[in-house]
Amino acid sequence: MAIPCTHLIAGEKSTMENGVLIGSPLSTTGILSQDELKKIAAYKAVEYVESNMVLGLGTGSTAKHAVERIGELLRQGKLTNIIGIPTSKQTQAQAISCGITLSDLNSHPIVDLAIDGADEVDPHMNLVKGRGGSLLREKMIESATKKFIVIVDESKMVDYIGGSGLALPVEVVPFCWKFSAERLRILFEDKGCVVKLRTMGENGEEPYVTDNGNYIVDLYLKEDLGDLSLASDAILRLPGIVEHGMFIGMATTVIVAGELGISLKNK
Repeated sequence: MAIPCTHLIAGEKSTMENGVLIGSPLSTTGILSQDELKKIAAYKAVEYVESNMVLGLGTGSTAKHAVERIGELLRQGKLTNIIGIPTSKQTQAQAISCGITLSDLNSHPIVDLAIDGADEVDPHMNLVKGRGGSLLREKMIESATKKFIVIVDESKMVDYIGGSGLALPVEVVPFCWKFSAERLRILFEDKGCVVKLRTMGENGEEPYVTDNGNYIVDLYLKEDLGDLSLASDAILRLPGIVEHGMFIGMATTVIVAGELGISLKNK
């Protein structure tokens, strides 16, 4: 849905008003699409990038704008000696096409800065990620970073994790995935949990397979999970579970593009 917004661009002067970072409009106040809002947030995040950094490169419709912008600044010579660590094969391909030098956590176990989107952000800056299928690699890389900047449009803000009514992804091994899915359902039965295997293909009959060769079981919740750390521990104790899409206490900055401009939340 199109959202009215003051269109901001990277490098513009800005001021804080009631906790919202307001910049001069590009031309006039207009109606911006969700993708345009994502681009605004992504470009703002890239302002934190400096030459000689090791960067975690996120995956998804918002993060792709950040990767594109980093490549553009490299071509212009405004950034130099950037090493990117992609969170998915999709991002790897995009980064290569943008001329970004790539590496991995084996060679660079400490990441200076990571930029990625999120599917949900709660008032405490906890996240849901992984609806694009890359939650395991995202969590590995973003847990190794000194600073993790999350970029979203305002539609991703929720009152509690799962509050959008959309999927909370859990990556599971393919072996006996139905057994794992049922144990997840029972675990959160009191939250009205419904589980569904993520599928792909023209008829939706083939299981979606992650970059790691696993499946994803999506949880749909009707109620607040409560203590997220307890929920996380309970999920990860189940055999067959690889990782879940709750990113608890990991974000250091959240950049939100909305109708008033760009708002910043810092840990």
